[in-house]
Amino acid sequence: MANSAGKFGPYPASASAASPAPARGANTARLPVRQQTGAELIRSRIALRVRLAVLAPGERLPDTGVIAEELGMSEMTVRRALETMCQDGLLDRRRGRVGGTFIASNWDEIAAAFRDEEQAASLEDFHLLLECGLVARSADELPPNWDSGLLAVVDEMNAADDHAELLRLETCFHLGLAEALGNGMAGEQVADLLGRLCLLAAVPAPGLLQERNKHHADLLAALELGRLDAAVGAVKAHQVGRGVGVGV
Repeated sequence: MANSAGKFGPYPASASAASPAPARGANTARLPVRQQTGAELIRSRIALRVRLAVLAPGERLPDTGVIAEELGMSEMTVRRALETMCQDGLLDRRRGRVGGTFIASNWDEIAAAFRDEEQAASLEDFHLLLECGLVARSADELPPNWDSGLLAVVDEMNAADDHAELLRLETCFHLGLAEALGNGMAGEQVADLLGRLCLLAAVPAPGLLQERNKHHADLLAALELGRLDAAVGAVKAHQVGRGVGVGV
């Protein structure tokens, strides 16, 4: 899975904010146009790690020096980013011998205040284009056992009924797909997109996540059979209903 070497470990900065664009469902996707700042990158990295349960609400973050080294950033940038997140309520700063910076115990409730439907839609459109491109590029050159880990995620999602676990597995699938199809070139960019979406997008309801998992299975089957049209169709079908959330 992406970035297994550390809790954060390096994601390249990539485009973020949206420009004016046509309504959702139009043929022209709304694309991100602005690179993230270092502080924004740290913010999205932490959000992704919470979604993946690498960091849990109430858990202490590594020291700023560790985060800075893993991200290839200055400690000053990390300190400023964490301070802003503390001001926003996403992190808690505690003093004393057992002090430090902690993920807010009510992370989900605080994160809900940062939902932005327009920005989320732009990032989701970009993610859709990226995945379609990866599928098209890889259709005729899949390595042996490329989908073994992805099939395991599909099976786990079929068996899961906990909402947080479904969210984690959904994210794991897309990180794993980028790694499997991107030959190391797209995994970090997809992780960056997903980290931002953890804060900006409405949280999908459990039923929608289970429905999406059917598209995961369809995608893997179509790629294994070399059916590019069906594979792209499965990626697009997965996008339907992305805006339906549970309001948390």
